[in-house]
Amino acid sequence: MTRKPDGPLRKGWTTGACAAAAAKAAFEGLLTGQIPDRVTIRLPKGQLPEFPTVAADVAGGTAQCGVVKDAGDDPDVTHGATIIAAVEPGPAGSGITFRGGPGVGKITKPGLPLPPGEPAINPMPRQIIHDNLADLADRRDAPLDLIVTISVPGGEEIAKKTWNPRLGILGGISILGTTGIVVPFSCSAWIHSIHRGIDVARATGLTHVAGATGNASEAAVQKKFDLPDQALIDMGDFAGGMLKYLRAHPVPRVTIAGGFAKLVKLGQGKLDLHSSRSQVDFADLAKLVAAAGGGAALVGKVRKANTAAEVLTLAEGLPLAELVAHRARSVALATLGGGAIDILVVDRNGVELAFTARE
Repeated sequence: MTRKPDGPLRKGWTTGACAAAAAKAAFEGLLTGQIPDRVTIRLPKGQLPEFPTVAADVAGGTAQCGVVKDAGDDPDVTHGATIIAAVEPGPAGSGITFRGGPGVGKITKPGLPLPPGEPAINPMPRQIIHDNLADLADRRDAPLDLIVTISVPGGEEIAKKTWNPRLGILGGISILGTTGIVVPFSCSAWIHSIHRGIDVARATGLTHVAGATGNASEAAVQKKFDLPDQALIDMGDFAGGMLKYLRAHPVPRVTIAGGFAKLVKLGQGKLDLHSSRSQVDFADLAKLVAAAGGGAALVGKVRKANTAAEVLTLAEGLPLAELVAHRARSVALATLGGGAIDILVVDRNGVELAFTARE
């Protein structure tokens, strides 16, 4: 995860807000023959952002317009992408029909907010688009029977940097956002993806999911249990976000896999494992080293250590990783509220250091 910079951060706009702006401008062009250079939309909480438009065209009964996504200071993979909406009349009485063009993913698995076969334009962006087009239709005394096609040039490549393929969303990105606003480093998109991954796993009948803190631990846990990709939850640093969602949406078996330092912090009760938001308590870790059989000299070194990796080296030969795994499991089990959960501790290369079997 990119480290949050110091100082005030600039907010940005979701793909859903950009799609709504593009669709409203395109609808204006369909009604008047002229697409505006700038367009203002209303977001769910009443904000009225204005967007410049690009790729404007009105021809053959269809109007098309694009908006370039500005994610502010958030490290968003869709920053700079052009969200294009094409609007054309639909059959009388049909209302708004949403279609996915090139670069917008198609849902192929159950468990997501929309059924398989639908374009990955989430319910709230659809609502934002609908409400803004309805406002314009009322002002222009025009029917709201429209076909709205959203596309994203290059979206299929961008999607490879997201969880969409694992969630069964194929061919492009998702059009997302509940408020229309991107709050930098809020990590809401990551946590949203954790939740959707669990939903898909449950809907497809999986009985065992694994949350991993990184690539090495994910590869290790997948190999250990021969898990399909859909069972792997890219938990990252959000152990709490995953476990709390699993508490309300249970799966029969859960494994958490992670590096030594991350799981030390989990065992110390920290549910957000990012280095900028939680740190290893070395005094507490020194007590654990003593419980593992470390002598006074070693315990003293641990208290003054710089990193958990250094402690792991200092405590070579002691069952420290096993104690860390058991403590992490206790915290995870308490957060989950019961159930079958186990912990896999790995080193930087993904080699297993300790494993606590489920009960």
